[in-house]
Amino acid sequence: MAENEGVVKLLGFWASPFSRRVEMALKLKGVPYEYLEEDLPNNKSPLLLELNPVHKKVPVLVHNGKILPESHLILEYIDKTWQSNPILPQDPYQKSMARFWAKFVDEQVITLGFRSLVKAEKGREVAIEEAREIIMFLEKEVTGKDFFGGKTIGFVDMVAGSIIPFCLARLWEGMGIDMIPEEKFPELNRWIKRLSEIETVRECIPHREKHIQHMMKVAERYK
Repeated sequence: MAENEGVVKLLGFWASPFSRRVEMALKLKGVPYEYLEEDLPNNKSPLLLELNPVHKKVPVLVHNGKILPESHLILEYIDKTWQSNPILPQDPYQKSMARFWAKFVDEQVITLGFRSLVKAEKGREVAIEEAREIIMFLEKEVTGKDFFGGKTIGFVDMVAGSIIPFCLARLWEGMGIDMIPEEKFPELNRWIKRLSEIETVRECIPHREKHIQHMMKVAERYK
């Protein structure tokens, strides 16, 4: 059996941007897979606990008996295993920078765009401005490009796309915050529109109203 053949399973959760980005990659590559929905946050299945005993989180990818947790690792594995529609650049420098910006999104943007904002009982405007300062780096990075990856959707687009427009934006909407107004972030809004026009991306976007309700519950639990 070829390495890129065999049964592919993905353990995920409908509202998790981390499992949604993996689905984007699988769909983009045209990889058939079985999706196993977890009932999170409380009812973690015995299978999830068995496959990912360290973090006990989604996503988990299973391919030919190999088990991979953590979305960045899974995206890179998918890209190496299925060669069509590359996700990461081939150039070593560009590949390193793609990893840099993906890490920036999952660490800095989530911290200021979610954690700090939700915790800011007082001084919310300060938290909003701090989040905007961080997001402005992405505005500058995507300026003049169709996608972060260039002409086609790539690694950073899947990471940032699963987090900002289709996750954090639902929280901001529920909180009544216009975090990335078009007059201040024209390039990001252009990128979001272009991203949402891709069928494989649209298929992975959670239902808006349901997701807003979910994100508000997540925010309450985090408080």
